[in-house]
Amino acid sequence: MNGWSKRLVRLLPVNHHGLETDLYELTMAAAYFDNKESFEATFELFVRNYPKNRSYLVAAGLEQAINYLTQLRFTEPEITFLKEHPNFRNASNAFFQYLSNFKFTGELWALPEGTIFFRTEPIIRVTAPIIEAQIAETYLLSVINYETLIATKASRIVRSAREKGVVEFGSRRAHGPEAALLAARASYIGGCIGTSNVLAGYLYNIPTYGTMAHSFIMSYDSEEEAFEKFCRVIPEPAFLVDTYDSIEGIKKVIAIGQTPNMIRLDSGNRLKLSREARKMLDRAGFKETRIFVSGDLNEYILNDLTSKNAPIDFFGVGTELVTSRDDPALPGIYKLVSLTRDGKDVYRAKTSEGKMTLPGPKQIYRKFNLKKQIREDILALQDERIPPGARPLLLKVLENGSLVKELPEIDEIREFAKQELKALPSRFLRLRGSEEPPLKLSAKLQRVARSMWSKRGARSRG
Repeated sequence: MNGWSKRLVRLLPVNHHGLETDLYELTMAAAYFDNKESFEATFELFVRNYPKNRSYLVAAGLEQAINYLTQLRFTEPEITFLKEHPNFRNASNAFFQYLSNFKFTGELWALPEGTIFFRTEPIIRVTAPIIEAQIAETYLLSVINYETLIATKASRIVRSAREKGVVEFGSRRAHGPEAALLAARASYIGGCIGTSNVLAGYLYNIPTYGTMAHSFIMSYDSEEEAFEKFCRVIPEPAFLVDTYDSIEGIKKVIAIGQTPNMIRLDSGNRLKLSREARKMLDRAGFKETRIFVSGDLNEYILNDLTSKNAPIDFFGVGTELVTSRDDPALPGIYKLVSLTRDGKDVYRAKTSEGKMTLPGPKQIYRKFNLKKQIREDILALQDERIPPGARPLLLKVLENGSLVKELPEIDEIREFAKQELKALPSRFLRLRGSEEPPLKLSAKLQRVARSMWSKRGARSRG
């Protein structure tokens, strides 16, 4: 446990996170504080609808959520900034003093990273004094939504590669350096063999890969000169052969006389070129030289290439992966499900048409069939009895603001995600269309929810 705590400090740059939130989280905090509201609240983060053509999701981002909650503070310059904001002109000095001593003291339940889950199921559950639970909303949504989106996209791409290695190649197309770093992490969880992002390799111990750029080739008078200069310095080089003409580039690699570790094709007809490249390399005695393909790839293109047995060993996938280009936003939401006043739990649910939510703190119970595949998930209130033969999915991670469960290393998470995907029935793995989740609500949850929904806007005690 102490080792994990040290790793948190080592990996995360100094950032107290206080202002990494939406303004309304802090205006609500001021209103709660100055109205002397100190009740405990429980929020759940879940996904209302799948992205396009998805039937499952891969949980990711928990490590960053824990870093955030355990290090959340407000610095004096940040508090000064808030004092000068017109929205806080009526806030008491006591509120700003409260922020200066702010610390998350609640508990966090979460799906372990790599867990396969379905829409409507809570990914994390936060129970804390209302101000603490409320302030956390924006950051938690941002990091969980993004990493889960990218881990899920990566799992689709990796599956389409049919055991061929996929490298995340998208840092330059991500929506900023922080997104690039998180995308590299999430992609590795989703099954990629590594990333081109060096910082991700340093921070998370993810294998890093790289070849060369067209600019390196163009910096010399000929491809031959560029290849030879690269060989002098870089062991086991990977040659980019399509700067001018892919076939001619391969010929020049062969002519060097040094067995290349890999060639990279970044444009053109990938199926035709990879087959021709394989023939040329084999004829030259370079049967161990591998073929790496990149350039605007996605799960649909990879599925087409691998289904036709294209002789490609590795894929570099960038833009389509780190932006989840076909559907670039996961609609995760963070909703109040209960509060505690005078020792009594009071359930809360949103009852507006089309956006109804389920009340009460909940647990997911998973059942498997004889083939060890997911048969069904049961969503039940936290205090219900565990259904026979079911496995609870949400685990307590933080208690009183401190870590109570040691988190796995990223290679363990990646392997766990791989095993989780094997437990998915094939109908959920199709690239097109979307399946209904194998989810049912417990009888008690259904009864409580229907009671609250039927009283639009009314409060109901649990």
